[in-house]
Amino acid sequence: MSSNEQKPNLGDAKNLHKTSVSNEVVIRFDHVTKTYNLYKNDKARFLGIFNIRKEGMFLGSVNASDDLSFEIRKGEAVAFLGRNGAGKSTALKMVTGVTHPTEGTVEVKGRVSALLELTAGFDKQLTGRENIALRGQILGLTREEIKEIEPKVIDFAELGVYIDQPMRTYSSGMKARLGFAFAVAIDPEILVVDEALSVGDRAFQRKCIARIREIMMDENVTVLFVTHASATAKEFCSRGLVLDHGKCVYDSTIEDATAYYEKNY
Repeated sequence: MSSNEQKPNLGDAKNLHKTSVSNEVVIRFDHVTKTYNLYKNDKARFLGIFNIRKEGMFLGSVNASDDLSFEIRKGEAVAFLGRNGAGKSTALKMVTGVTHPTEGTVEVKGRVSALLELTAGFDKQLTGRENIALRGQILGLTREEIKEIEPKVIDFAELGVYIDQPMRTYSSGMKARLGFAFAVAIDPEILVVDEALSVGDRAFQRKCIARIREIMMDENVTVLFVTHASATAKEFCSRGLVLDHGKCVYDSTIEDATAYYEKNY
């Protein structure tokens, strides 16, 4: 790729605002706090699991989410805005079930597909095909559903004969391809997208972006979109949440939310 050639991104799309939103609440955060304890080393962290804290080994704690409350309705496209460390990733990890709140409650209704940590959860000793089945089982898919999506995943991932090779033989890009292909094959009801997502070469990235656009235009799909770019947020979303130090400091229309973010951050 030449230095003058632009990398494809989600902002290439135009007019992706949804035209209708249900009144049904599919995501609810009720006074959610997520606290992480900080330790001097891994041994101290392990002992901390059993509430064993030796002097000088416990360094304190930090609230990645701090009394966070909001509701998101079915069909909404919501941008999560904030600087690095604002709490965006932690909030979305609680939506996807990767982590859980220390205090408060998180309610999620619907099948979630996350385009965040694409390679998380794969077993490197299993083949790509076996990992498709494993991830499907983890998500609660039936055998029939797994059988139905398997050819879609394999076709999209473009891994060829490597699909039946152990994933320890895969490059990081190949793992990401398989993770992305699975995430977009399950027909999600809630889609979590990180704009910084980078998968494969330029041609494959364009293919990924086209699929994301297709999913986002479904009126029944709720979209949570993580971005640092106000222009991209306006392109895709109708509402914006601005997070800062784990708190939601602003929640409004995407125009007002991006204006607030640009002015204050």
